[in-house]
Amino acid sequence: MHLNKKSAIYRVFAYTMARFNRFAVYLNCQKLNIDNNPIESSIRGIALGRKNFLFCGSHQAAQRSAMLYSFIATCKLHQINLMDWLTDIIGRISNTTQNQLNQLLPHNWMKYQKIQEINPFREIIEIGA
Repeated sequence: MHLNKKSAIYRVFAYTMARFNRFAVYLNCQKLNIDNNPIESSIRGIALGRKNFLFCGSHQAAQRSAMLYSFIATCKLHQINLMDWLTDIIGRISNTTQNQLNQLLPHNWMKYQKIQEINPFREIIEIGA
């Protein structure tokens, strides 16, 4: 079969064959996903938030909203229950010194929670300190 170089099917084959080595990577490496839907789903909230930030009322309110989105995404990333984290830090933030605020960030909070679980005498130690 002979294809005319101006035909659409010829252009499709020429395009594919010129890039065949790049396409074949998906066949050889099972870790690569040819579908990008998981990535698009993970950033959907950011895209929606970006549009919603236009209606926050002020620049400072938009920055606070963005910060909250960052906290939520960090909790998701570290598989932290958002309500557990928020409940804990809201109860503790007023008694936390400025140089200890870093402990309340989600990725550090999880480490701190593990320390609390390991040390059953934490309350006794804090009272004596």
